[in-house]
Amino acid sequence: MSAQRHPIVLGAGLFYPGGEHITGWRSPAAEPDRYLDLDYYAEFARTAEDGRFATVFIADELYVWDRYDSGIDHGVNIRPEPLTLLSALSQLTTKIGLAATVSTTYNEPYHVARKLASLDYLSEGRAAWNLVTSASDEEARNFGKEANLDHAVRYRRGEEFVEVVQGLWDSWDDDALRYDKASGFFADREKVHVLDHQGEFLSVRGPLNIPRPPQGHPPLFQAGASEAGRALAGRTADAVFTLGSDDLAAAQRLYRDYKLRARRSGRDPEAVKVLPALQPVIGRTLAEAEEKLRLIEELTPEQVALDLLSHWLGEDLGARELDEKFEFDPDVAGFNQSKSLYASIIALLGERDYTLRELCRTVLRRRFVLGTPDSLADQLATAYEERAADGFILMFPTLPDTLTDFVTEIVPRLTDRGVYPAEYAGDTLREHLGLARPGSRYAA
Repeated sequence: MSAQRHPIVLGAGLFYPGGEHITGWRSPAAEPDRYLDLDYYAEFARTAEDGRFATVFIADELYVWDRYDSGIDHGVNIRPEPLTLLSALSQLTTKIGLAATVSTTYNEPYHVARKLASLDYLSEGRAAWNLVTSASDEEARNFGKEANLDHAVRYRRGEEFVEVVQGLWDSWDDDALRYDKASGFFADREKVHVLDHQGEFLSVRGPLNIPRPPQGHPPLFQAGASEAGRALAGRTADAVFTLGSDDLAAAQRLYRDYKLRARRSGRDPEAVKVLPALQPVIGRTLAEAEEKLRLIEELTPEQVALDLLSHWLGEDLGARELDEKFEFDPDVAGFNQSKSLYASIIALLGERDYTLRELCRTVLRRRFVLGTPDSLADQLATAYEERAADGFILMFPTLPDTLTDFVTEIVPRLTDRGVYPAEYAGDTLREHLGLARPGSRYAA
């Protein structure tokens, strides 16, 4: 392993409480009655901390998926609010980072800056922000709108939002607070700054009513893989959560693209961590992993798989024949949900003909990576060594078993190979990521 390069970064991702599948709650290991139990999430975070994961990564959306009946009938639509949950976990963990998903479309930057700064203090420097722009009309209807903002508009607002939040974090110089009882001066007003932002979408005066966070700026994660998303990440993100790929060359091209965008924005490419999603199905043998995936498929009603595909493609496919050739006329430019996921399904359709039933099954299976501890450790290490990834956001098919298996079986193999740290690099998330604490914009 190069002395100059930071070791593999791992994030423990969580969207559905039962694992990275909408019906993971049905697996034999699942405990669905505990999905609003703090201890359940504490066990998740502590297990990941035992594996020296850089961060917990809480994915989130601001709606109940009821576009189709099966979403309510069979899917998990309950989850705690991320910042509330992570604030509690900050007191029950000691090292692991705490990354919260926060939408720039349905929040105000003053609130977000204040909440994340508070979490950074409560956790002594372990907070992070996973920026999303929100992708579904269902979310818009919970915030006084009939439809989501146009994709390009969402990303313009997102970039301005980041600028405001980070400006608010810089409101107080690091030495602004005096606490001088004798003189009566609590703070030095010359070291407190009014942002006075007036932009296309936002108007924010400031200053923030909490001092500059321990990390300066809590790290910024972003998952956008569209052109607009990549551009925003290159300019602003500390870490990029990308769609995983089993094509090493394709992953290397995407990796180089993010690094190049960072360089063109005047940033150090090594300061942007590229972290593909990885959804491992772990077996002692490949046959055992195949059997675990077969169980996941068996526990997923056909209607759920069909409705998920309908959602991802933005078209109700319920009236289509399952066993006839599937025909679809794509409109990537006009699609206003997740463009990267949409494009990945269109690319799949370009490879060969599918029936609708085959496509549902293939899309489900392609989300997961099957292997043994040895083969999966080798795959992760190779992607890192060949500069296709700086690390990975692990999204576990079922919980808590897959996370436990990963920590006990795969982490030691990565450590023995010399690509994964034997202990945490420090106490803050920036240290876990190998990132310096940024100076304030007012420091000069």
